Amino acid sequence: MLLYGNGEVDVRSLEPEDAELLVNWLSDPSVLEYYEGRDRPHDMDMVLEHFYGDDTEEIRRGIVRYNSQDIGYIQFYRLDDAERGIYGYSEFGGSIYGMDQFIGNPSFWNRGIGSQLVKETVQYLIEVKQAGKIVMDPQCWNQRALHVYEKNGFVRKQRLLKHERHEGELRDCWLIEHAGKGE
Repeated sequence: MLLYGNGEVDVRSLEPEDAELLVNWLSDPSVLEYYEGRDRPHDMDMVLEHFYGDDTEEIRRGIVRYNSQDIGYIQFYRLDDAERGIYGYSEFGGSIYGMDQFIGNPSFWNRGIGSQLVKETVQYLIEVKQAGKIVMDPQCWNQRALHVYEKNGFVRKQRLLKHERHEGELRDCWLIEHAGKGE
């Protein structure tokens, strides 16, 4: 089922038959360098546990399509009270959404597709989900991703020290925020 998009970059619902796509993407070292880490190649059991687990109602998962070809993955979710506290949003009254994504086919990197995806997702979260803010926490070293996000209206809010394990070490991340609908 199509969730949103512009006809060139679209997002459809993740389906059970997409598990093999995720295994292929998340066993590619060039993809894993940026998402999950090269020390965490995914097999079918890991994909089924992480992408088809018990939280399927809390996290909206989708497949990114470019000109009708499956090329990546995206997820978004409403932050719960614990996450709001961690990120310093306990006092914010509006809804806050987090999002994570990757383009799993490297031949589609550096073509502006990720930027289109972020733009379409932000628009969807604001217009359809009424997001008051949208946040992500990319690792500080990932300048390519940070450039895409900042180009699409995200701003760096807080450095999160030793926030995420990646390739055997805890790495710093940036909490970045898009103003969304505001408050």
